[in-house]
Amino acid sequence: MKYSKEEVMQYILEEDVKFIRLSFCDVFGRQKNISIMPRELQHAFEYGIAIDASAIAGFGDETYSDLLLHPQADTLMTLAWRPEHGKVVRMFADISYPDGTPFEGDSRHLLQKAIIDAKEAGYSFYFGAEQEFYLFNLDENGKPTKIPYDEAGYMDIAPDDKGENIRREICLTLEQMGILPESSHHEEGPGQNEIVFRYSDALSAADNVMTFQTIVKTVARKNGLQADFSPKPLSDKPGNGFHINISVKSEDGNDNFNYMIAGILDKAPAMTAFLNPTENSYARFGSHKAPKYVSWSSENRSQLVRIPAAIGEYRRAELRSPDPTTNPYLAFALIIYAGLDGIKNKLPLPEAANINLYTADEKVLANFSRLPESLAAACRIAQKSEFINEHIPGAILDVYCQQ
Repeated sequence: MKYSKEEVMQYILEEDVKFIRLSFCDVFGRQKNISIMPRELQHAFEYGIAIDASAIAGFGDETYSDLLLHPQADTLMTLAWRPEHGKVVRMFADISYPDGTPFEGDSRHLLQKAIIDAKEAGYSFYFGAEQEFYLFNLDENGKPTKIPYDEAGYMDIAPDDKGENIRREICLTLEQMGILPESSHHEEGPGQNEIVFRYSDALSAADNVMTFQTIVKTVARKNGLQADFSPKPLSDKPGNGFHINISVKSEDGNDNFNYMIAGILDKAPAMTAFLNPTENSYARFGSHKAPKYVSWSSENRSQLVRIPAAIGEYRRAELRSPDPTTNPYLAFALIIYAGLDGIKNKLPLPEAANINLYTADEKVLANFSRLPESLAAACRIAQKSEFINEHIPGAILDVYCQQ
């Protein structure tokens, strides 16, 4: 449900809410928040809540450290794992300078701008998320280990799949918070799981990714486990992917699906530094269904872009290179702009690669461009890209590529 400011004020009063979390993320997509009491909410809506930005990655130094958080009423959610009496709620917040100017490091604002730019061009983009994660045991001191919670394999069932009840609790919590999971199952790796949630508009989908990771980590820890979203937690096992499903609708009713895919393929190398922002990200490429080359195909899971066997409203393109360390706001914004570029310039879709790129010989592979092989290589491409420099503020690009 989308609330207005007045409805939020009434909800806080009537539902025994004692704490209000204002959530945002740093430039890498790590979620942050500050809690305020209900009596401060009116002030927060009117003027914002000040934070010291100098301690947050990519938000600047001590010179100009004051930023303001502005709660967005339509993102109100009750945190289902907090007490029923004395509830805790959360709203995502926009970030501004004291003079009201939007903060350029606010990646949620960058996605909002991309959505507006697409709308003005006559297009709407929709996203669905599939995120994989490992469940690891804790040691006697409560510290995470690299010992998987189980040794089950792909889509195994209990008793081999010990994560069944964990996924159930996660899905029920998601539903309580208004996020609709579509499916869940054990993945290929030991202790590895995947949950897919339903398509939505770009901003809601990115907000849901942030909420999803929080819920998974919270439920896992509640059950004495550690949830690990890193790209390659175990060097000899499958990595964690963040498969992003994308569709586009145009006001004129034209079918721009192929142009959108062509645009994403064309800009994929330049976007990689943001879709795969850690050194560990590149250990995942080229094995266990993670792509290595710029290619597409129907159904084939060795490709960068896969077109699932779905029709009508379920027709979508699945981008398979991102991993869960990506900032979803930046990722979705760049994908929108890449899709728009493909549509605007009517980029031709390359020939489908209906082959297994994991087993193809070198002569065949030589026909395909490769994704960057390291974060340093990805950053060099991003820094030289007109596309990236047009859509990513210099301050964010510097933080990503001058670590």
